Amino acid sequence: MDIFYPVVKFFTQGGPFMLPILLVAAVGTAIAVERYVTLTRMRVRNQKVWAEVEPALAKGDFDKAREVTGKDDAAISRLLSMGLALQGAVRRRDDVEKAMEESMLEIIPQLEKRTHYLATFANLATLLGLLGTVIGLIHAFAAVATVNPAEKANLLSASISEAMNCTAFGLMTAVPILFVHAFLQSRTAQLIDSLEAASVKFLNVLATRQSARAQSSLEFARAAAA
Repeated sequence: MDIFYPVVKFFTQGGPFMLPILLVAAVGTAIAVERYVTLTRMRVRNQKVWAEVEPALAKGDFDKAREVTGKDDAAISRLLSMGLALQGAVRRRDDVEKAMEESMLEIIPQLEKRTHYLATFANLATLLGLLGTVIGLIHAFAAVATVNPAEKANLLSASISEAMNCTAFGLMTAVPILFVHAFLQSRTAQLIDSLEAASVKFLNVLATRQSARAQSSLEFARAAAA
């Protein structure tokens, strides 16, 4: 309770612009929590699927890989499913790679969704704080214009102190949001890198299997000709 009253006093002395800043802080917090939970779940699911798919790919068991990716809708499952669907239908690696790149173009916006709003909210909180302070100072100077000269200094200093609360609250909101924005961008970049790494590993396995199959066919043809 000892902390509650100073916080309420600080908020009430900041003026009407404290409420918009508080709204920005609430929306920014909601987006940050939603994005963190979503990205964390997606990373865990991707790791789980890849732990099952990687051994199957290493053995060349593409049917098992299709079974694993087909029963899950994780991002890595959708990515690999696109390549596995074309694995037996086309011979060129480039065709499979282009199809998987197309799938990545659909997945990346889902990973980055709403994160960019956090930077906007951080700037908005700062600007609202400055605007509230400027308007507070305008009111303060207008108020001291009509008071006794002996009271002007005390009244002006008190008014300026109250007006600065708005800027302080704006910065207190903006700094954590900017930090969370950078953190979520780093998490998103890690997810995208892991998906790209899985895509490259799959393509390399596919190319290796196709090369081995072609070599076996060539050796069989030479043996038959001999």
